[in-house]
Amino acid sequence: MRYAPCRGWLPQDKRAAICFSVDDIHPASSQDGFDADGDLGLGALGRLSRLMNRQPQLRVTLFVTPDWRLDQLRPTRGLLTRIPLLREHMHWAPLRPRGRFRVDRFPEFVAYLNAMPRADVALHGLSHAHAGPRIAAEFQRESRRACAAALREARRRFEAAGLRHVLGFAPPAWNTLRALCEALIAAGFDYLCSARDLATPVSEAALTNMRGLVGVPLIAPVWVVPNSTDGPVTRAAARERIMHFSTNFQATSSLDRALSIIDAGGLLAIKAHIFKVGGGITMLDGLDLEYCAYIESVCRHISSRYGEGIWWTSFAEFSRRCRMR
Repeated sequence: MRYAPCRGWLPQDKRAAICFSVDDIHPASSQDGFDADGDLGLGALGRLSRLMNRQPQLRVTLFVTPDWRLDQLRPTRGLLTRIPLLREHMHWAPLRPRGRFRVDRFPEFVAYLNAMPRADVALHGLSHAHAGPRIAAEFQRESRRACAAALREARRRFEAAGLRHVLGFAPPAWNTLRALCEALIAAGFDYLCSARDLATPVSEAALTNMRGLVGVPLIAPVWVVPNSTDGPVTRAAARERIMHFSTNFQATSSLDRALSIIDAGGLLAIKAHIFKVGGGITMLDGLDLEYCAYIESVCRHISSRYGEGIWWTSFAEFSRRCRMR
């Protein structure tokens, strides 16, 4: 795959941009082992709503999984996973029954998401599950046809539920591949979030080197052109493209990192996961009270320091602006 820069992406009166997104949202409740959030206002979505009310400039993208199936987020099966060939084709952790957490079976959950102010809903895979050791990376060896079928089914579930959504996509466990990018472009998707880097030092030229896509800009959007050759990205090839955003900040990141991204004229992309504890693991960036308070303090500091110079935006608005240029 090749990458083509997106030039002039900031409004002239802004020095930097901020986007905020939350992954792994689905209708499971705390009684199901995930506060993900079938508990609605009583759980993590309630904490998120209160954060948004206290920070009216902040916008959020909710990455929702239409038919979540993972019961555990770490491998739990032992002996069978040691058998060659079989180990790559069996699930290393138990799955919930297909359809158990299908969004169109939870109208109150859908209504809550639809009513959230300044919130976009976008796709986070279809089931968030895959056979083999990388149990949460849903897209690994799939063909373009298989990726396209998963995207159609995922959108069909959103539409059947009446869940309003934008054409954005975050691949589960950050993992993407050329076939998935091609399927997203063919289906008309606007953007992709498939890199997380919390360690690379911030600079205008910094490239990602952590999770998901490697070698894409750390603090700026970029066009992904999956069908390009090794030569220059031509105008014809650039029409077959999707915008990519990198996550560069989470609960473990320092305020200095946020300020460095803004001072470099970049996009501060804040990430959270909706639940703190679930599936046998603890998320460092789970949206608990402590992380909500930290996000609020970061936003207040930025507002006080930079005033009207910040573009508080969403990935969908961002990609629309770039496509019109």
